[in-house]
Amino acid sequence: MIQDLLQSSPGWFNFFFFFIFGAVLLLVVLGFVTYSILAERKVMGYIQLRHGPNQLGGRFGLLQTVADVLKLLLKEDIIPKLADRPMFILAPVIAFAPSFMVLATIPFTDRFQFADLGVGLLYYVAVSGLTVFGILLGGWASNNKYSLLGGARATAQMISYEIPLVMSVLGVILLSGSLNLNDIVHAQKHGWFILLQPIGFIVFLIASTAELSRTPFDLPESESELVAGYHTEYTGFRWAFFMLAEYVYLFAMTALITVLFFGGWMAPFGFLDFIPGAVWFALKFCAILFLYLWFRSTFPRMRADKLMEFAWKVLMPVALANIMLTAIIKSLFF
Repeated sequence: MIQDLLQSSPGWFNFFFFFIFGAVLLLVVLGFVTYSILAERKVMGYIQLRHGPNQLGGRFGLLQTVADVLKLLLKEDIIPKLADRPMFILAPVIAFAPSFMVLATIPFTDRFQFADLGVGLLYYVAVSGLTVFGILLGGWASNNKYSLLGGARATAQMISYEIPLVMSVLGVILLSGSLNLNDIVHAQKHGWFILLQPIGFIVFLIASTAELSRTPFDLPESESELVAGYHTEYTGFRWAFFMLAEYVYLFAMTALITVLFFGGWMAPFGFLDFIPGAVWFALKFCAILFLYLWFRSTFPRMRADKLMEFAWKVLMPVALANIMLTAIIKSLFF
């Protein structure tokens, strides 16, 4: 499997093997994006007493998102006359590429992982932070005041919430003694970290929702104020790249929460360990994904000033208190 190939010497076989598996993973992620959008629309419809998609692809509307994707690909690609053309074209790529790169270090099972890095968690945080450059660049290169304001909002929001996001996982690092995601999973053999780090989990969940720019933290693209935010001037497949990056990060963030707080592929507390690890990972993954979809259907959008205050005045002190409490408990009882 992949872990065995990591130990072998580099060569063309390794290159083609990882290239094929990377392509397969990309197809899986694209499938996830397609049907997570459908699931989101169905969940929102159920919560808001609507039907949701139910025409194209049978009563469940299974082909509705596929049709939407095809429509986007066929739309005209428009670039504003006064836009910075090279930067305008490059911005969606910069926004999307890191969202796929972070998947390399996530262990989906004990045998399926592309890169077992000793600092896998640090790699995830560092690479995911690059997306903000694509968003800011897209807003600036559009030569549109609404786009620029959306890009500035996104930059401020992502930088602000990145700090409590990272601080919330320091308790997990203290308890596991490692930045390696595999080691973090194995450290939860006798109990998930959500039981030992409930405060850290809550802070991480809130901060990750803000990092994903999802409701109630979707200020960078709030239609009532900014038309569509940093991607106002984008059409067709370039606009689709921004949306694709958002949903790929949803996939990656959900997988990361599964690894950090819910034991990854491991059976809960050693029970039913005859069930394959991939099944356990998928079940936990879907439960956390539903939580994100639920949030979007129920919470109202926050005001911009309240959003920033919440990051610095609430999440930061709580995350700091959690680190101190974890350190005290670890020194006394572990």
